[in-house]
Amino acid sequence: MPSPTRDSFPSLAPPMTTQLHPPPSPRTHRTLRKLQSAHNLGAAARITSQPQLSNLSSQLRLHDMHSRDVSPTRRQALNRSPQRHRANSDATPQHLLGASSSISLASKRTALSRTSAAADTMSLDRLIREGPPDGDLGGALESMRIKVLDQGIKSDSDGMSMSRIYAWLIFLNAPILPTDSYIRLVHRGASPAYSKIRNDTFRTLTTDPLFRRRVSEASLIRLLNAIAWQLHDTNEERRPSSSRQSLPASSGASPSRSDLSQGMASSPAAKNRARALTLTTEGSEANASEPGTYVQGMNVLAAPLLYAARSEAEAFAAFQQLVIKECPGYIRGAMDGVHRGLALVDKALAIVDPKLSLYLTSKGLTAEIYAFPSVLTLCACTPPLPEVLRLWDFLFAYGPHLNILCIVAQLVMMRNDLLGSTSPNKLLRSFPPLHADQIKRTALAIIKMIPDDLHDEIVNHSL
Repeated sequence: MPSPTRDSFPSLAPPMTTQLHPPPSPRTHRTLRKLQSAHNLGAAARITSQPQLSNLSSQLRLHDMHSRDVSPTRRQALNRSPQRHRANSDATPQHLLGASSSISLASKRTALSRTSAAADTMSLDRLIREGPPDGDLGGALESMRIKVLDQGIKSDSDGMSMSRIYAWLIFLNAPILPTDSYIRLVHRGASPAYSKIRNDTFRTLTTDPLFRRRVSEASLIRLLNAIAWQLHDTNEERRPSSSRQSLPASSGASPSRSDLSQGMASSPAAKNRARALTLTTEGSEANASEPGTYVQGMNVLAAPLLYAARSEAEAFAAFQQLVIKECPGYIRGAMDGVHRGLALVDKALAIVDPKLSLYLTSKGLTAEIYAFPSVLTLCACTPPLPEVLRLWDFLFAYGPHLNILCIVAQLVMMRNDLLGSTSPNKLLRSFPPLHADQIKRTALAIIKMIPDDLHDEIVNHSL
């Protein structure tokens, strides 16, 4: 694929003339929030025109790192060599905790794809603001990843950063989204999933004062309701025209449709089918092409995006790219992608630390029991929030699929406590506070130990 031109890069990042300012304070009354209260969505105006989200050219696909082909470049980008020696399964995993801390910048660069020498000399903020020097998009992206891996994204003690959301949008290859497109989705009123959303949002990160101070529940409701409309529209477009059912823009005019949906979800047949799908990690091939729907847990997945973004529209652009393009399996059917990920946590742990794996298994503990929230939310369910943001810098730079190995890394970091406990289930009810840097170092060491076929499964499990 030919390298994208310099002119293509501003579609991924702010224009050169854009001045970055500190994020608004929690007291700032945003214009967007004046549009309507989330509690009055049912009375929103009817919008007949469907929002059209623009798509980027295929040339702007983020280099080889976000292609879902299991290619040598993706393996190289994570410092994996096809000729590496397989790890001895009897080796003690204690070496993991400091194994990757000695990886030098030079050795990383030799393993990564080609970087841009000019971009290497620029700060991350400047690179985002001015775009790739000499039009070398691929090299600039690799330089950005190196900077994120080595230096992280500069932020204050609360995790706030002027450039984080822009780096995330670039790494996620988020399409250009006019703010009006998001506003139109908000103005359509309550989506078919509105009652489920309202049942989740008030419980989102309730113990985190940073999140509660900066992000209102109304903002979270609007974002989730907008993505629910987006998923609904995509589902309707894919259904045969003869089977489509029109849904009014305002939920207040369609109580019968809402009642019908709730009745179907609560029917015995539907419950039995959902349970049967939940008990398998294989997923449903018939649903492989469906875009998904709102599921419980998306509220926690959206929370860090709203916290880091400077507007709801920015958070929406990143969120829809994350759940629709990067992790569609997490919101499809019975969340088959999540269950595949849980099975991979067990499989990777058995290779990395057989003793710990056997001990947890002997206690009846599998990832299905203790790691479901961590897989679904990319570890956003584990505080503190500033550490979640730093971990997401790494995940978005190199692929959200690496969350599986980050969960294994946390288990390895808890190894002594788990093996020394007669009731490890008590320790696993809530993971210890995140330490993003240590998790990253351990995950980078773990990835060298897993076989290629398991790595390929991890890369593709969320599709």
